[in-house]
Amino acid sequence: MADRVLVTGVSGFIGSHIAKRLLEKGYDVRGTVRNAAKGKRIFAALTHNIADPSRLELVKANLGADAGWADAVKDCRFIQHIASPFPLEAPTDREALVPEARAGAQRVLEHGFSAGAERIILTSSMVSMVGQKGRGKTMALTEQDWSDPDWKPLTAYPVSKTRTELSAWAYADAQGYTDKLVTVCPGLVFGPDTYNNGGASLGLIKAIFSGEFPMLPKVAYPIIDVRDCAAIHIAAMTADGAGGRRLMAGSNTLWFAGIASILREEFPRAKKLPKSELPNFIVKIMGKFDDRVKGILPDLGTFHTADMTYVTNLTGVVPRPAKEAIISAARSMAINGEIDVG
Repeated sequence: MADRVLVTGVSGFIGSHIAKRLLEKGYDVRGTVRNAAKGKRIFAALTHNIADPSRLELVKANLGADAGWADAVKDCRFIQHIASPFPLEAPTDREALVPEARAGAQRVLEHGFSAGAERIILTSSMVSMVGQKGRGKTMALTEQDWSDPDWKPLTAYPVSKTRTELSAWAYADAQGYTDKLVTVCPGLVFGPDTYNNGGASLGLIKAIFSGEFPMLPKVAYPIIDVRDCAAIHIAAMTADGAGGRRLMAGSNTLWFAGIASILREEFPRAKKLPKSELPNFIVKIMGKFDDRVKGILPDLGTFHTADMTYVTNLTGVVPRPAKEAIISAARSMAINGEIDVG
């Protein structure tokens, strides 16, 4: 089988960085897109300065339909399944994103394993780990941690990611393919918005610069640079011992206020960067009226950490500090005209 890799959601923030790195490493890449126009723009960006643009192929496929997936996985040695519903506005129905995300992953796994893929890497999220009762002020995440999708405080996105990942592992186990599946669970994904497609991933930084949050909620997650997230995905294709594992992707953890502090230091002329935290009781009141705020309520006041030692040992990837990921994201967003740094 050729050294071809299928990248679903290749026009997205993580997917485009994975595709670029694969091309640089000599792999052929087949990417799935839902929007042909956006696909053309990403194709042009990814093949810039590449001697043989034919090594990147774009095909149209939708997670919500069967059409196109059999052809998409054909002759692919590895599959990177990144595509998943990630709306800018959270649905009120906590189960709204589950059908498309779960069915899409099922299609990729079923067609991919049937076509002989050696390993499938599925992008999950740390939200599939943190959604548990009784975390307290700190929570040291491990790959054995699972969110409880039936826990009422969880909103649509973490419910979707949790149910999808659980379903993927159940299917792989039932088919005897557990050692051919790897899931990657990133924290907050920042880093350079090279292809101007950061979207929801960089929404927090955009909101901080816009003055949307004059004060910040007391929330903290591990942060990963998109370049390191891509490197972990790619290393997981061939790394000994990675099969059957959940790989966390995160560097150091910062409170949202710590993110803002880094941005104030780096961009002192930015006028709207917040300088203080919202009291928890006010955030809880806001969550009753704002679905975006409601989504962070389960994590309010908990400092989440992720020990990446086992991932580094398996993949060789040492994530860069969160500060670098934050600054590189803001700089690229300023260049793209997405934020005003003063």
